[in-house]
Amino acid sequence: MTVAPLEPRLLCRAADVSALAFDSTDDLEPGDQPVGQARAMEAARFALSVARPGYNLAAVGPHGVGKHRTLIDLLDTLARDRPAGYDECYVFNFDDDQRPRHLRLPAGRGRKLVEDMSHLVEDLKAAIPAALDGDEYRARVQEIHEELAERAESVFEAAEKASKEASVKMVRTPAGVAFLPTVNGEVLSGEAFAKLASEEREATTKTIEALQKKLQAGLRQMPRWAKEARDKLRELKREVCGFAVGHSIEELKARYEDLPEVQRYLQAVAKDVVDDPDAFRPSEETPPAVAVLGETDPFRRYRVNLLVDRAEAKAAAVVYEDRPTVDRLMGRIDHHVRLGNLVSDFTLIQPGSLARANGGFLVVDGRKILTHPYSWDVLKRALFSAEIRIESMARMLGLSSNATIEPEAIPLDVKVVLVLDRRIHMLLSVLDSETADLFKVTADFDDSIDRDGAELDFARMVTRLTRVHDLKSFDKSAVARLVEHSAREAGDANKLSTNQRTLGDLLVEADHLAGRRERNVVTAPDVEEAIAQRVRRSERIRARVHELIAERTLMVDTEGERVGQINGLWVQMLGDFTFGAPARITATVRVGRGEVVDIEREATLGGAIHSKGVLILSNYFASRFGQSAPLSLHASLVFEQSYSGVEGDSASLAELCCLLSALSGLPIRQCFAMTGSVDQHGNVQPIGGVNEKVEGFFDVCQRRGLAGQAVIIPKTNMRNLMLRADVIAACREGKFSVYAVERVDEALELLTGVKAGEVNERNEFPPTSVNGLAQARLRKFADAATAFTARTPRKPS
Repeated sequence: MTVAPLEPRLLCRAADVSALAFDSTDDLEPGDQPVGQARAMEAARFALSVARPGYNLAAVGPHGVGKHRTLIDLLDTLARDRPAGYDECYVFNFDDDQRPRHLRLPAGRGRKLVEDMSHLVEDLKAAIPAALDGDEYRARVQEIHEELAERAESVFEAAEKASKEASVKMVRTPAGVAFLPTVNGEVLSGEAFAKLASEEREATTKTIEALQKKLQAGLRQMPRWAKEARDKLRELKREVCGFAVGHSIEELKARYEDLPEVQRYLQAVAKDVVDDPDAFRPSEETPPAVAVLGETDPFRRYRVNLLVDRAEAKAAAVVYEDRPTVDRLMGRIDHHVRLGNLVSDFTLIQPGSLARANGGFLVVDGRKILTHPYSWDVLKRALFSAEIRIESMARMLGLSSNATIEPEAIPLDVKVVLVLDRRIHMLLSVLDSETADLFKVTADFDDSIDRDGAELDFARMVTRLTRVHDLKSFDKSAVARLVEHSAREAGDANKLSTNQRTLGDLLVEADHLAGRRERNVVTAPDVEEAIAQRVRRSERIRARVHELIAERTLMVDTEGERVGQINGLWVQMLGDFTFGAPARITATVRVGRGEVVDIEREATLGGAIHSKGVLILSNYFASRFGQSAPLSLHASLVFEQSYSGVEGDSASLAELCCLLSALSGLPIRQCFAMTGSVDQHGNVQPIGGVNEKVEGFFDVCQRRGLAGQAVIIPKTNMRNLMLRADVIAACREGKFSVYAVERVDEALELLTGVKAGEVNERNEFPPTSVNGLAQARLRKFADAATAFTARTPRKPS
């Protein structure tokens, strides 16, 4: 089974510049639809069209594919076909000042209500004092006061008349009323009164006591008469103020006759003004107590807090909440200080993004909302209850002792779009079952698209990004190079990456480099240099690894032959930069009990997937060689000079070949490096990072001098090859090669130069083949184990 190196044309799918039917992006119209996201957009439109609870949208996909921008563009389009929504207001609750009332008005009429209430207060400031200072009102007040005075005077007149008839003098003093005895009209002194006969004194005393009781009985009516007078004055004031207020209020009510809630509010305003009109009467100065309390505006209660103003809105709201804290989502209640305490009122209620988006769409970043405490919970509560309750976090948690208010809830009708990556979406779905109840539709954004037939759409995406970022035009050669780079980013020659963030950054950098060269159009060399500079900025760790290999601190052989030693390939991701490098894998064998020891796992440096790969190759090994005799070996595998974790199964093919080399005694050519996983039947399976791994070994060999080195990869990874131009050039010159294999035996023959050998009907391999030599060694181990067992005395049972 001869395996030939891959032809250079298979190492990278080049873009066909001639197939691009334009000279530069100036010739193209930017695409109005996101490239390759038809499935996601269909799901989004469906969710946003279903007018039922719970049909909110979870938009999932990797960072950078344009989820936010794409969805906001879609929402802007959908919003134009929806009404602008309502104005949301809070007003004073005259029945309970701790529970401000919510008013909902058609768009634009909230602002009008604010103006109307302001004008009403100004009108009443003039109308009420005028009414209360009028001659008619003053005359009627005077009548009530005179009536009270007359009734009081009648009591004294009756007492005085009765005293005269009883020959007693009634005297009014500042201290009160006194009754004094008289004789012939003259008031008796105390001495004269004492000289009277006892019967006469007693009769006079009883008469005076009777007069006093009669006067007191009359005076006891005075508080009731005073209350009646006050009631009359109050009713008079209400009547006069009601007349003054009524015209203005009725005029306002006529303007809002289609809004019953506003009508009820205006009626409550009228009643409050009529009940207590004194605030509208001018005073000489603010009372000191009022100034201390901070109540400098007695008309604050008649204001309208226009929470959401849609007067200028032409469509439904589209709100993107970039910082979804509880306050920014639900709204907040501000406070001011009064006598050292924090207090609040309805004018200090501030809206959140839910209120601003009410009737429209709210876009929230899933990762951000989960990092802000309680934000996710309050959003769920709002969506479940279909209402917005604005309250402080302290009150929500039961921690506040400050005086505060409890505004009425605002009815909520909003479509929420939750933008998050797949991992967070999966965890959220597993850990919070309510997520599925609230976000019933998922729009899954692709991170790549099929390349065939999509290069023109990709060029239109480039055109759109150049205009978004205000960049120069890109000629067709630059676009072709971007297509190739996008396929490399997608990790598949037949795909294109949809990551607009990284593409946009690359466009900006290429534009900058073209500007430095004083070019008006960006060309392929500008793109190439931008890519190279991006690598250069990020490759410090890679350069250090290559330096350690070059100075043999990290020991990697790229020439000669070694038994039980092979060059594996590993890949490392550092942020947006990924690179590969070779690593030495060694294997040893001895007589044992059929064990293959993964030293990485024993040292707790191997991950679960790597350990699984070793177990799979162990089972393949046992299946191939354990059919006719027991496996009496003890083998060990290790990544040499590995001081951190090893994860993944992409080295299992190399480990298996290394193990067979150690067992057969056949050396492996160190000019080869290898990557690939293997199944229990010896089939080679695809792995990730194939381009970085090939280039990682190439860079090490190039530094030492290219001399025909090669990399063996799984055949199924051929579609992923998008190698650098210098690697392809070296392959074209025969200085470097890439081989693709499907079976373990193909790799063995390349590595050893010896036929792998096919098993016959007796489960035997040709004696000079790789498998035959391994089988013979295993039989020697089995014989040695049997002989050792025979020599070892059994312990008595």
